[in-house]
Amino acid sequence: DELSSKGLPPCDGAVNLAGENVLNPLRWWNEEYKKDLFSSRIDTTRTLVEAIAAAEKPPQSWVLVTGVGYYKPSQTAEYTEMSKGGDFDLLSRLVTEWETAGRLPGDKATDTRQVVVRAGAVLGKDGGAIQQMIWPFWLGLGGTLGSGCQPFPWIHVADVAGIITHALESGTGVVSGVLNGVAPADDTNATFTKALGSALRRPTLFPVPAFVVNTLLGSERAVILLQGQRVIPKRTLESGYVFKYPDLQSALKNIVS
Repeated sequence: DELSSKGLPPCDGAVNLAGENVLNPLRWWNEEYKKDLFSSRIDTTRTLVEAIAAAEKPPQSWVLVTGVGYYKPSQTAEYTEMSKGGDFDLLSRLVTEWETAGRLPGDKATDTRQVVVRAGAVLGKDGGAIQQMIWPFWLGLGGTLGSGCQPFPWIHVADVAGIITHALESGTGVVSGVLNGVAPADDTNATFTKALGSALRRPTLFPVPAFVVNTLLGSERAVILLQGQRVIPKRTLESGYVFKYPDLQSALKNIVS
Protein backbone atom coordinates (compact mmCIF):
# COMPACT_ATOMS: atom_id res chain seq x y z
CA ASP A 1 0.00 0.00 0.00
CA GLU A 2 2.82 2.39 0.86
CA LEU A 3 4.52 1.63 -2.44
CA SER A 4 1.30 2.31 -4.34
CA SER A 5 0.63 5.61 -2.58
CA LYS A 6 4.16 7.02 -2.19
CA GLY A 7 6.01 5.40 -5.05
CA LEU A 8 9.47 3.87 -5.08
CA PRO A 9 11.98 5.55 -2.75
CA PRO A 10 15.31 6.54 -4.32
CA CYS A 11 17.40 3.39 -4.76
CA ASP A 12 20.01 1.79 -7.01
CA GLY A 13 18.33 -1.61 -7.09
CA ALA A 14 15.03 -3.32 -6.33
CA VAL A 15 14.53 -6.94 -5.26
CA ASN A 16 11.27 -8.84 -4.75
CA LEU A 17 11.24 -11.88 -2.45
CA ALA A 18 7.56 -11.67 -1.49
CA GLY A 19 5.32 -14.72 -1.60
CA GLU A 20 3.19 -16.95 0.61
CA ASN A 21 5.07 -20.15 1.57
CA VAL A 22 3.98 -22.87 -0.86
CA LEU A 23 4.77 -25.63 1.65
CA ASN A 24 3.20 -23.96 4.69
CA PRO A 25 2.23 -27.04 6.78
CA LEU A 26 -0.36 -25.04 8.70
CA ARG A 27 -2.48 -24.27 5.64
CA TRP A 28 -4.78 -26.71 3.87
CA TRP A 29 -4.55 -26.91 0.08
CA ASN A 30 -7.75 -25.19 -1.07
CA GLU A 31 -8.90 -22.41 -3.40
CA GLU A 32 -8.31 -19.68 -0.80
CA TYR A 33 -4.72 -20.83 -0.30
CA LYS A 34 -4.12 -21.00 -4.07
CA LYS A 35 -5.48 -17.47 -4.42
CA ASP A 36 -3.04 -16.27 -1.74
CA LEU A 37 -0.14 -17.99 -3.51
CA PHE A 38 -0.91 -16.08 -6.70
CA SER A 39 -1.82 -12.69 -5.21
CA SER A 40 1.13 -12.60 -2.79
CA ARG A 41 3.49 -12.99 -5.73
CA ILE A 42 1.82 -11.46 -8.75
CA ASP A 43 0.14 -8.46 -7.12
CA THR A 44 3.26 -7.46 -5.17
CA THR A 45 5.43 -7.88 -8.26
CA ARG A 46 3.06 -5.87 -10.45
CA THR A 47 2.91 -3.08 -7.85
CA LEU A 48 6.69 -2.93 -7.68
CA VAL A 49 7.04 -2.88 -11.47
CA GLU A 50 4.55 -0.03 -11.72
CA ALA A 51 6.50 1.89 -9.07
CA ILE A 52 9.79 1.29 -10.92
CA ALA A 53 8.25 2.43 -14.20
CA ALA A 54 6.85 5.58 -12.59
CA ALA A 55 10.02 6.51 -10.71
CA GLU A 56 11.62 9.81 -11.66
CA LYS A 57 15.01 8.17 -11.26
CA PRO A 58 14.47 4.42 -11.78
CA PRO A 59 16.83 1.88 -10.19
CA GLN A 60 19.71 0.53 -12.26
CA SER A 61 18.71 -3.08 -11.62
CA TRP A 62 15.56 -5.06 -10.77
CA VAL A 63 15.77 -8.64 -9.46
CA LEU A 64 12.77 -10.97 -9.14
CA VAL A 65 13.24 -14.31 -7.37
CA THR A 66 10.83 -17.00 -8.63
CA GLY A 67 11.21 -20.79 -8.71
CA VAL A 68 12.33 -23.85 -10.65
CA GLY A 69 8.71 -24.99 -10.69
CA TYR A 70 8.74 -23.30 -14.10
CA TYR A 71 10.38 -26.46 -15.51
CA LYS A 72 8.43 -29.69 -16.01
CA PRO A 73 9.35 -32.44 -13.51
CA SER A 74 11.47 -35.20 -15.06
CA GLN A 75 14.07 -37.69 -13.89
CA THR A 76 15.96 -37.54 -17.18
CA ALA A 77 15.58 -34.07 -18.75
CA GLU A 78 18.16 -31.41 -17.91
CA TYR A 79 17.09 -27.77 -17.83
CA THR A 80 19.16 -24.65 -18.37
CA GLU A 81 17.92 -21.08 -18.30
CA MET A 82 17.07 -21.37 -22.01
CA SER A 83 14.80 -24.41 -21.58
CA LYS A 84 11.07 -24.11 -22.17
CA GLY A 85 8.46 -24.63 -19.48
CA GLY A 86 5.82 -22.73 -17.61
CA ASP A 87 2.49 -24.17 -18.78
CA PHE A 88 1.85 -27.73 -17.60
CA ASP A 89 0.45 -27.47 -14.05
CA LEU A 90 -0.72 -24.92 -11.49
CA LEU A 91 2.73 -24.17 -10.08
CA SER A 92 4.37 -23.72 -13.48
CA ARG A 93 1.59 -21.37 -14.54
CA LEU A 94 2.09 -19.48 -11.27
CA VAL A 95 5.76 -18.90 -12.15
CA THR A 96 4.87 -17.86 -15.70
CA GLU A 97 2.32 -15.28 -14.52
CA TRP A 98 4.73 -14.13 -11.81
CA GLU A 99 7.57 -13.52 -14.26
CA THR A 100 5.20 -11.88 -16.77
CA ALA A 101 4.07 -9.47 -14.05
CA GLY A 102 7.74 -8.67 -13.43
CA ARG A 103 8.52 -7.45 -16.95
CA LEU A 104 9.05 -3.73 -17.27
CA PRO A 105 7.37 -1.89 -20.14
CA GLY A 106 9.54 -1.71 -23.25
CA ASP A 107 10.44 1.97 -22.89
CA LYS A 108 11.48 1.43 -19.24
CA ALA A 109 13.41 -1.79 -19.79
CA THR A 110 16.31 0.17 -21.28
CA ASP A 111 16.73 2.18 -18.06
CA THR A 112 16.63 -0.73 -15.61
CA ARG A 113 18.44 -4.03 -16.01
CA GLN A 114 16.10 -6.97 -15.30
CA VAL A 115 17.15 -10.29 -13.73
CA VAL A 116 14.98 -13.28 -12.81
CA VAL A 117 16.45 -15.84 -10.39
CA ARG A 118 14.64 -19.20 -10.52
CA ALA A 119 15.52 -20.66 -7.15
CA GLY A 120 15.43 -24.28 -6.03
CA ALA A 121 14.71 -25.45 -2.48
CA VAL A 122 16.46 -22.92 -0.23
CA LEU A 123 18.51 -24.45 2.60
CA GLY A 124 19.48 -22.43 5.66
CA LYS A 125 19.64 -22.47 9.44
CA ASP A 126 16.71 -20.22 10.21
CA GLY A 127 14.00 -21.24 7.77
CA GLY A 128 13.32 -22.68 4.35
CA ALA A 129 13.17 -26.39 3.64
CA ILE A 130 15.43 -27.46 6.53
CA GLN A 131 13.20 -25.89 9.19
CA GLN A 132 10.40 -28.34 8.40
CA MET A 133 12.71 -31.36 8.23
CA ILE A 134 15.11 -30.85 11.09
CA TRP A 135 13.11 -32.27 14.02
CA PRO A 136 12.00 -35.52 12.37
CA PHE A 137 15.62 -36.11 11.37
CA TRP A 138 16.92 -35.22 14.84
CA LEU A 139 14.50 -37.78 16.28
CA GLY A 140 15.76 -40.43 13.86
CA LEU A 141 12.50 -40.42 11.90
CA GLY A 142 13.88 -38.98 8.67
CA GLY A 143 13.58 -40.82 5.39
CA THR A 144 13.12 -40.50 1.66
CA LEU A 145 9.90 -39.11 0.18
CA GLY A 146 8.15 -41.40 -2.29
CA SER A 147 10.65 -43.25 -4.46
CA GLY A 148 13.55 -40.99 -3.49
CA CYS A 149 14.69 -41.01 -7.13
CA GLN A 150 13.25 -37.57 -7.90
CA PRO A 151 15.80 -34.81 -8.58
CA PHE A 152 16.26 -32.34 -5.73
CA PRO A 153 17.43 -28.91 -7.01
CA TRP A 154 18.61 -26.95 -3.97
CA ILE A 155 20.61 -23.86 -3.03
CA HIS A 156 22.12 -22.55 0.21
CA VAL A 157 20.53 -19.29 1.37
CA ALA A 158 23.96 -17.63 1.30
CA ASP A 159 24.14 -18.35 -2.43
CA VAL A 160 20.65 -16.94 -3.00
CA ALA A 161 21.89 -13.73 -1.39
CA GLY A 162 25.15 -14.02 -3.33
CA ILE A 163 23.43 -14.32 -6.71
CA ILE A 164 21.14 -11.39 -5.93
CA THR A 165 24.13 -9.27 -4.91
CA HIS A 166 26.01 -10.42 -8.02
CA ALA A 167 23.07 -9.34 -10.17
CA LEU A 168 22.69 -5.97 -8.42
CA GLU A 169 26.36 -5.06 -8.53
CA SER A 170 27.17 -6.17 -12.07
CA GLY A 171 27.68 -3.45 -14.64
CA THR A 172 25.16 -2.62 -17.32
CA GLY A 173 24.54 -5.58 -19.59
CA VAL A 174 26.82 -7.98 -17.70
CA VAL A 175 24.06 -9.88 -15.89
CA SER A 176 20.50 -9.83 -17.20
CA GLY A 177 17.67 -12.20 -18.03
CA VAL A 178 17.13 -15.54 -16.30
CA LEU A 179 19.59 -17.12 -13.86
CA ASN A 180 18.95 -20.52 -12.32
CA GLY A 181 19.37 -20.22 -8.57
CA VAL A 182 20.44 -23.79 -7.85
CA ALA A 183 23.72 -25.32 -6.74
CA PRO A 184 25.85 -26.92 -9.50
CA ALA A 185 25.04 -30.39 -8.14
CA ASP A 186 22.99 -33.37 -9.30
CA ASP A 187 21.26 -34.67 -6.20
CA THR A 188 18.11 -36.69 -5.67
CA ASN A 189 15.80 -36.79 -2.69
CA ALA A 190 17.55 -39.99 -1.60
CA THR A 191 21.05 -38.46 -1.71
CA PHE A 192 19.80 -35.37 0.14
CA THR A 193 18.14 -37.55 2.80
CA LYS A 194 21.32 -39.57 3.29
CA ALA A 195 23.48 -36.44 3.44
CA LEU A 196 21.25 -34.70 5.99
CA GLY A 197 21.10 -37.82 8.15
CA SER A 198 24.88 -38.10 7.98
CA ALA A 199 25.37 -34.43 8.88
CA LEU A 200 23.10 -34.88 11.90
CA ARG A 201 24.51 -38.34 12.69
CA ARG A 202 21.04 -39.80 12.61
CA PRO A 203 19.62 -42.84 10.78
CA THR A 204 17.26 -42.34 7.84
CA LEU A 205 15.22 -45.52 8.00
CA PHE A 206 11.65 -44.29 7.67
CA PRO A 207 10.59 -43.53 4.08
CA VAL A 208 7.36 -41.58 3.63
CA PRO A 209 5.07 -43.17 1.00
CA ALA A 210 3.84 -40.94 -1.81
CA PHE A 211 0.18 -41.35 -0.83
CA VAL A 212 0.91 -39.90 2.62
CA VAL A 213 2.56 -36.79 1.14
CA ASN A 214 -0.33 -36.39 -1.32
CA THR A 215 -2.86 -36.69 1.49
CA LEU A 216 -1.12 -34.19 3.76
CA LEU A 217 -0.23 -31.56 1.17
CA GLY A 218 -2.65 -32.09 -1.73
CA SER A 219 -1.53 -33.63 -5.00
CA GLU A 220 -0.91 -30.31 -6.79
CA ARG A 221 1.43 -29.15 -4.02
CA ALA A 222 3.01 -32.54 -3.31
CA VAL A 223 4.54 -32.42 -6.80
CA ILE A 224 7.26 -30.19 -5.33
CA LEU A 225 8.43 -32.99 -3.04
CA LEU A 226 7.53 -36.14 -4.96
CA GLN A 227 8.77 -35.04 -8.38
CA GLY A 228 11.63 -32.81 -9.36
CA GLN A 229 13.72 -31.22 -12.07
CA ARG A 230 17.38 -31.51 -13.00
CA VAL A 231 18.25 -27.83 -13.20
CA ILE A 232 21.67 -26.57 -14.26
CA PRO A 233 22.88 -23.04 -13.38
CA LYS A 234 24.53 -22.61 -16.78
CA ARG A 235 24.08 -18.86 -17.24
CA THR A 236 24.67 -18.26 -13.53
CA LEU A 237 28.13 -19.83 -13.77
CA GLU A 238 28.86 -18.19 -17.13
CA SER A 239 28.06 -14.81 -15.59
CA GLY A 240 30.99 -15.28 -13.21
CA TYR A 241 29.18 -16.20 -10.01
CA VAL A 242 31.18 -18.53 -7.74
CA PHE A 243 29.06 -20.67 -5.41
CA LYS A 244 29.96 -20.59 -1.72
CA TYR A 245 28.29 -23.97 -1.18
CA PRO A 246 28.43 -25.98 -4.43
CA ASP A 247 27.80 -29.40 -2.82
CA LEU A 248 25.46 -30.84 -0.20
CA GLN A 249 28.21 -31.84 2.22
CA SER A 250 29.57 -28.32 2.65
CA ALA A 251 26.08 -26.76 2.69
CA LEU A 252 24.69 -29.12 5.32
CA LYS A 253 27.84 -28.96 7.44
CA ASN A 254 27.36 -25.19 7.66
CA ILE A 255 23.64 -25.45 8.38
CA VAL A 256 23.73 -28.04 11.16
CA SER A 257 26.91 -26.77 12.85
